[in-house]
Amino acid sequence: MYGQIPKTSFEAQKQRFYEGWLVFSRNKMAWSGLYCLIFFSFLALFADWITPHDPIEVNLSLRLMEPSLTHWFGTDELGRDILSRLILGVRTTFTIVLLIIFFTVPLGVFVGVMAGYWGGLVDRVLMRLTDIFLALPRLILALAFVAAMGPGLANLVIAISLTSWTAYARVARAETLVIREENFIKAVRLQGARPFYILWHHIVPLCLPSILVRVAYDMAGVILMAAGFGFLGLG
Repeated sequence: MYGQIPKTSFEAQKQRFYEGWLVFSRNKMAWSGLYCLIFFSFLALFADWITPHDPIEVNLSLRLMEPSLTHWFGTDELGRDILSRLILGVRTTFTIVLLIIFFTVPLGVFVGVMAGYWGGLVDRVLMRLTDIFLALPRLILALAFVAAMGPGLANLVIAISLTSWTAYARVARAETLVIREENFIKAVRLQGARPFYILWHHIVPLCLPSILVRVAYDMAGVILMAAGFGFLGLG
């Protein structure tokens, strides 16, 4: 029950989830964001059935039509329905974002927690490597990677991932420097827990809230960067 001292780790997780849900349910802006996420996820999953027209069918007789009941957003220079292309584009955008999260967040968190927990030479080497990537403009560096590997969705995801992990490494390191000095970490260490057990079961879960906030903050920039590559013909 809520408010009681949990007897097992599973009960503690349930209580922590319930407390988080209470905080979330009182935030109107959070509900608005959730509704938007559900709406766009629905579009991405069922785009093939929702699109009113074929998004890739070329019909030059319908080129550059104004919005109407048949084509709500009009047509482009090749006569393709813009609304259908926007709906299908949601799926592509979600695919790019999820793939970049899949590659970027684990790499950044790994580098950050390793540097923050071990300190010393490990911290200096990993953070200087991070500083090298931070010193170079993300867009220019990503352009160099794509130019070297060639255009395509897979290469685009790899290029953006290689230039975006540094922010998560910085956040994870800062959180780890604070968490590793907490009394419960010292108690677990005295009980004989191995470093990687401490990192995986105690430090990484406590870093995730800050990481998720950073992910939400960065995704708009990632989408704009991917759109820029598409405009240049490298996407």
